[in-house]
Order: sequence, then structure tokens, then C-alpha cells
Amino acid sequence: MYSLILLNGGIGARIGANQPKQLLKLRGIPILVYALIMANRVEKIDQIVLNYPPEWKEEVEEVLRDYAISTPVTLVEAGDSRHSSVAAMLPHCTNDDVIIHEAARPLVTKRNFEDLIASEHSNVSLMTPISFTVAPVDPETHEVTGSLERDQLRNVQLPQKFSKADLQDAHAKAEQDHKVYTEDATLVAVTGHPVHFIDGSDVNFKVTTPTDLRMAGFLLRPEEEDDD
Repeated sequence: MYSLILLNGGIGARIGANQPKQLLKLRGIPILVYALIMANRVEKIDQIVLNYPPEWKEEVEEVLRDYAISTPVTLVEAGDSRHSSVAAMLPHCTNDDVIIHEAARPLVTKRNFEDLIASEHSNVSLMTPISFTVAPVDPETHEVTGSLERDQLRNVQLPQKFSKADLQDAHAKAEQDHKVYTEDATLVAVTGHPVHFIDGSDVNFKVTTPTDLRMAGFLLRPEEEDDD
């Protein structure tokens, strides 16, 4: 069985809202609800560890009540970064294996979770090919410093799954080295634990800007609207 770490601690600064973006309505439903409902449908997820922005606990609890999420939920106050939030949520996970997702990716599917769980590997991330050229640069001098092979690069997505022990070890070593990571697949890999990837979907994007919000709403529209 798996514990789901569902990151929900952002305050929505880039989307220009007066509330956390995960509480904004997407086709009439708070963004947070989409990931909760998908996770609630996955039989092998029997615990959700959900964080919340400071001072927004009551609103998150109201969402859980309103949408009748039956999987047991443990609430944890968000840290001052994504990295610190995962570290704070890990001790609350009751299973030996964990899945990490974020509420800001509302187009996640039940199949995404089940494909991760079905993988024979312990540490796995959804990833997609990069469709554009990227280059290493010196941001101070604005010089291009080399080249990168695009077929050896991937766009890192969530959800991801990990052995809880490997993830804890990676976070402990990052703390010792005073390093902060923006996601956990590279953190675990850099620590020395094998991490694999499976193909994700370009639909499973992160809602960050008002344009992202509109795009997500378009993709979530009922099929009958396409017939109008």
C-alpha cells in the first residue's frame, strides 16, 4: 500500500489570486479537488498526507468535507519551500512506499497513479520528452557555455513514487549538505539511489499562471461541449 504526499502549500503568487491557487475554482470545483478525487479512486493508496498554507487550514478542511474524500487524510502545515514541505510530511506517512503529487496538477489521472504503482522499480517518476532545444548558459555574462543532447533530457513531472527509506535518506543528506531541491526524483538520484522514469503526458501540466488555468479548464470540459 502507498501513502500519497499531496503538496498543497502554495499561495498562488504567480497566478495573481487573493487566495491559494489550489482553492481557485476550475470549472466550478476547487483545483485541489481534482487530485484528491483521482487519488481517492486508487485502491492501493490508503493514506493521503496533505499540507496546507499557513492560516488556510479551515478552508482545506472544508474542501475535504464538501467533497467526501473517503481515504484517510493527515493534514500538515506547509514549510517555507516545496523541499521542506516534503521533509515535514514524510514522518506522517504510515506506509513503506510513498507517492508524491501536487494539487497544482489537476489533470492527473487514475491511470497515471496506477502506472507508477505497476512499475517494477521502487523509485519512479513520470517524465516527458523535451520538444525544444535547451542550452547551458552563464546567467551573469549571458554566454552560451555548451550544448545538451535533447534525447538525453526529460521534463520531470509528477506523480512520482519512492521507497520511503530512500526518500528519507535523500532528504537527510540534503539537509546535511545544506542543499534544497525543486523536486524529488533528481534529489533521490543524486543521493545515489536508482531512479527510473516512465512516459507521462503533456496534458498533465502544472497550473501556474492565469493562462494555465484557462487551458486546464478547456481540457476538462465535458465531451458534449465539443459538439456544440
